[in-house]
Amino acid sequence: MSARRGRWLPVIGLLVLAPSGAAWGGHPPTSTPPSLCRISYPSDARITWECRTLRGTDTLERLFGDRWKDVARFNRIDRRHAHPGISIKAPKRLDDVAGFTPMPTEYPPARGEAKFILVDLREQFLGAYEHGRLVFSAPIATGEAGHETPTGEFRINAVHRRHASSLYTIEGTDTPYPMNDALRFYTDRDGVEFWIHGRDMPGYPASHGCIGLYDEAMQRSVYGFPRDPALDDARRFFEWVVAPREDGGRFLAIRDGPRMLVIDHVQIQPIAARP
Repeated sequence: MSARRGRWLPVIGLLVLAPSGAAWGGHPPTSTPPSLCRISYPSDARITWECRTLRGTDTLERLFGDRWKDVARFNRIDRRHAHPGISIKAPKRLDDVAGFTPMPTEYPPARGEAKFILVDLREQFLGAYEHGRLVFSAPIATGEAGHETPTGEFRINAVHRRHASSLYTIEGTDTPYPMNDALRFYTDRDGVEFWIHGRDMPGYPASHGCIGLYDEAMQRSVYGFPRDPALDDARRFFEWVVAPREDGGRFLAIRDGPRMLVIDHVQIQPIAARP
């Protein structure tokens, strides 16, 4: 989140990435992290899972092998937050979460649009559609209680590959929190801007109103973890929105960005359960 360009607002030296804190760089926080098993999403009913608490040297890679990304998506979590002490939903059959997405494969209201973005707050997931067909989906982290993400119809009206917050800083520093691969979709009456951008993904709503996507490259540069960034939904989504424009890396206001709908829950068609 940031202030309108040209409007001064004080920088607040506070960043709440998760109730448990967010500066451990791959190590567990001092307080007890929340259990992701207690966070309910409508699509949970599609998957048979058990609650598993990470211990000792447990990591998503060690527990789930080459399917760790699917499990991460199912839990809406990144590896920096999947540390010992956290409880996650562990699918009993990994095939059940292969390419996991709760977003409908077809969204008929968007059939007439080359690009359309659907954000489901209850599922904490985003879908990118081309002429009504899903081409990309990703877990998100939206506004926490008291800082809710606005709902309704919007349009992407600005892009900035290397944006940074003018309101919040990296915890314990005076460095503005990075908002890489940022896509602005709304500015409120006070001049506060709401963006889709890369951020920490703790597995539940944790932002100040913006919509966050995986950005492990940012986490490595800021926290030094993970050493091998692999989750890059923010970059991929940014490039999908910007194309075929050429991105010069600078702030760019646009008039014809994709239309976007932010709703509490998709109710277009039932999602078929996996066999």
